[in-house]
Amino acid sequence: MSKSRIAVVILVVAGLMGSTAQAGCLKGAVVGGIAGHFAHHHAVLGAIAGCAVGHHMAVERKRREREQARLQQQSHSGH
Repeated sequence: MSKSRIAVVILVVAGLMGSTAQAGCLKGAVVGGIAGHFAHHHAVLGAIAGCAVGHHMAVERKRREREQARLQQQSHSGH
C-alpha cells in the first residue's frame, strides 16, 4: 500500500471518530510519523501506531474528565 493511500485511510478513520479522539489520532499520527521517519524511514508505520496511541490517550483523558466531573457533582449534591 502506498504512503498516500495509508495517509488517506488514517484521515478517513480520524474523520469517523469523535472530535477529541480525532484530534488525538491526528496529533499521534504526526508525532509517530516524524519518529518513524527518523527510525529507519518507517514514517507510515509510525503514523499508524501514533494514531492508535493518540486516539487511546484522548479517549482515556475524556473518560477521566467525565469521572472527575461526576465525582465533583456528587460531592456538591451531598452537602
